[in-house]
Amino acid sequence: MGDSFRALLVNKDDEGYHSSVENWSMDQLMEGDVLVRVAHSTVNYKDGLAVTGKGPIIRQFPMIPGIDLAGTVEESGNPDISVGSKVILNGFGVGERHHGGFAQYARLKGEWLVPLPGSLTTLQAMAIGTAGYTAMLCVMALEHNGVTPDQGPVLVTGANGGVGSVAVALLSHLGYQVTASTGRVQESDYLKSLGATDILDRMELSEPGRPLGKERWAAAVDSVGSHTLANVLAQTSYGGAVAACGLAQGMDLPASVAPFILRGITLAGIDSVMAPRAKRLVAWERLARELDLSKLEAISKVIGLEDVPEAAESILAGKVRGRLVVDVNA
Repeated sequence: MGDSFRALLVNKDDEGYHSSVENWSMDQLMEGDVLVRVAHSTVNYKDGLAVTGKGPIIRQFPMIPGIDLAGTVEESGNPDISVGSKVILNGFGVGERHHGGFAQYARLKGEWLVPLPGSLTTLQAMAIGTAGYTAMLCVMALEHNGVTPDQGPVLVTGANGGVGSVAVALLSHLGYQVTASTGRVQESDYLKSLGATDILDRMELSEPGRPLGKERWAAAVDSVGSHTLANVLAQTSYGGAVAACGLAQGMDLPASVAPFILRGITLAGIDSVMAPRAKRLVAWERLARELDLSKLEAISKVIGLEDVPEAAESILAGKVRGRLVVDVNA
C-alpha cells in the first residue's frame, strides 16, 4: 500500500468552487477505525450540488466529495469488521463533513459500514448506490403503510433519475403496476424496459394545482418535491401513501391539508443519510434479492474521476439517465 493515491478535491475561494484530481496522502485522511481501498463510487444529485457548489453541501474545505463508496477493508481497528471484507458506505455526512468516495482510499468509522451482499459486485452496489438504497427505503415505507399491488398503480416521479429508475424496477419486480412520470417522454422505451406500464409527462404535475383532484394512484414515490409533490398528494387514492425523498423541483410544499384529512393520505419522509443500521441491512439484503440485476446495465454508465465535474453539472441539469458509477481507479 503506497502513501499516495488519487482523489477528487473540491476547494472554495473568492471566485467560487474549484475541483481537480490530485495526489493525496494517507495522513491527510480524517479519523476513523477502518481504512477502505475504494473500488467504485457514484454520482448522486447531492454530489452534483457538492462538486458544483450549487448547494451548501460541503461543510469544510478542501473536501473529497462522494456520499457513496464500495470497496475492500485494508486496515481495521473495529472488532466487527475484518481485513479483506467488502463493504458499502452510504451517507453519514461522508462527502460533506468527512472525506468521501471520490478517491482511491477512505478512512471511515466502522459503524457507518454495511457488508456488501455476496451476490453483488462493488460495481453493481454503486450502480444501485444511495439512489437505489433510497428507492428501497421508499418501497419499504409504502409496504409499512399497507400498500399492496392489488390496490392500484404506484406513481414514480423523476422516473429517469437514479431513485426513479431503481424504484420503477423494484416496484415492477414486486408485482406493482407502475406509472412513471418524466420530463423526457422520448425515453418511454427505457422506462418500460424497467417495468413501467404507463408514462406520464411531468408537466401534468409540475404546475400549481387544486387542493384535491381525481384519485389516480394508490401510492407514490416522489423525488421531486414542490408543486409536483403537492399534486401527487392531491391525486392519491383514499388511504394511500406517498414516500417523499427528494427536492429536484424545490424544497417547498405548496399543498393543503385536504388529502390528509379528507382521504387519509400518509406522507412518509425518507431519510437515507442517518437511517439506522438495522434498516440499512434489510434494504441492502432486499436489493440484492429483489432487484433484477440484469437491468442495472441499462440503468448505469461507468465514468472515471476526471469525468465527475462534468457529470455533476449534467445531473443537476436533469440530463443524466439512471446511474453514474465512478471507477476511482480508471
